Amino acid sequence: MEKPDYHILVCMSFRGLEPKGKCIKQGGGELLQYLESEIADRGLNAFLSSTGCLQFCDQGPVMVIYPQGYWYGGITDEDQIDEILDALEEGRAAEEYLLA
Repeated sequence: MEKPDYHILVCMSFRGLEPKGKCIKQGGGELLQYLESEIADRGLNAFLSSTGCLQFCDQGPVMVIYPQGYWYGGITDEDQIDEILDALEEGRAAEEYLLA
């Protein structure tokens, strides 16, 4: 496997072995599934990971993109994911969804 250009992390609210936080209850799982298919469809060289709680529960679901260091919150539908991935492919952040 070659080194990916992007590492995308999606909060799945795990604390220990249990999904307990808001991100998973607000659609984090569906977000992860859509991202996986969209990354493949676009041919992005990206690695996708689910994570434990990222501590931005009130702004979830949360996703982070490295190495850019973009933290996005309130990502609840496929159109938002498309905007974020479009911006990433253009070399910029989707500023509307960035966490401060």
